[in-house]
Amino acid sequence: MPISLLPASAAAFAPRSTVNVVLNSKVEPWLTQTLKRVNRVKRPLNSVQQHTRCLTETLSGSNAIWSLCSIMVPKAPDSELRKDPNPLVEALFNYQLIHIEAYVVHVDMVSQHEVAFKLTPETIEALVEYHKDIYSVDVSATTWNWPEKEAQLKKLQEEFVQAVNRYVFRTGVRALEGMEEEGAGELLEGRGEDVKNAIMGLFLPLLPPPPRIVEVVRPAAQLLPSSTGAVNWWQPGQHVPQPLPAPVESWRVVPSTPSPTITTCSETQPSFWSTMPVSDIQLPSPTPSLGSPYHTTSQYYSPPQAVAPIPALPLPSVLAQQCGSSMMSSGFSGGFGWDTGFAPQYAAFT
Repeated sequence: MPISLLPASAAAFAPRSTVNVVLNSKVEPWLTQTLKRVNRVKRPLNSVQQHTRCLTETLSGSNAIWSLCSIMVPKAPDSELRKDPNPLVEALFNYQLIHIEAYVVHVDMVSQHEVAFKLTPETIEALVEYHKDIYSVDVSATTWNWPEKEAQLKKLQEEFVQAVNRYVFRTGVRALEGMEEEGAGELLEGRGEDVKNAIMGLFLPLLPPPPRIVEVVRPAAQLLPSSTGAVNWWQPGQHVPQPLPAPVESWRVVPSTPSPTITTCSETQPSFWSTMPVSDIQLPSPTPSLGSPYHTTSQYYSPPQAVAPIPALPLPSVLAQQCGSSMMSSGFSGGFGWDTGFAPQYAAFT
């Protein structure tokens, strides 16, 4: 698609100058008829150069102003408008028409087959005044306040001034059929609606900043009131299962024996040993003398021959913890006093 180039007069804030006209090598019949209709003085139109000169002079005149459309806007901010039960009275006193007028800056009948219009300074001034005095007041009243509101509103007004000065309306070249005397004209075939929609699209809303997102930290496990689970989870009256007893090592359990079990320390200590026969205890043979417990002969340290199973006897440390010093001080009924030499024999046996 060929690039559409506009003259310098179509730029923003540029003054009006001579219209740029580019015609094809063959002039359309409708253009010849239009030029003959709008020119009071008969001019020869026998070549492309004559058509180009006539069209350029006609559209570049000071009176060649085109009426594109008209838009109805309020006369004052909404808070100052007159309230009346009759809608016709409200329309007469509260609204006004802004006529959108423009002039031709470019005619291309070779590549794009279009005509370009630029708004007149009077139209631009009327639109800017309405945007500043009425539209900005209304949009400011309908939005909530924030610290940068005034700066944002001023920026919105500046952007509208730039946009309305840059606006150029382009349409098909057949729009020149609406041209009248002295180059003035009016858009036909509903083209004015396109201009109206484009002009109203320049009025942008005042957008407040988006709300800040606050992260809510929730606990990992939280019982909500609307939960459908059990309600009485944490009531103190509810039965809580008792924990299982800790496992006990096997060596701490005293096996059951035919001999009576010592229940309390108040019982006499000799009864425990008196009920047990001495023959059940296999001592090293020969039995060492109580007077001389230590011997260097190796036969006393040879392992004894197993005659009968040795019953499990409680260790002296256990008996000492249970009964205190009473057992240590008392003798045994079997004649084996702990303080008379049985300790070395027991140590050798174990």
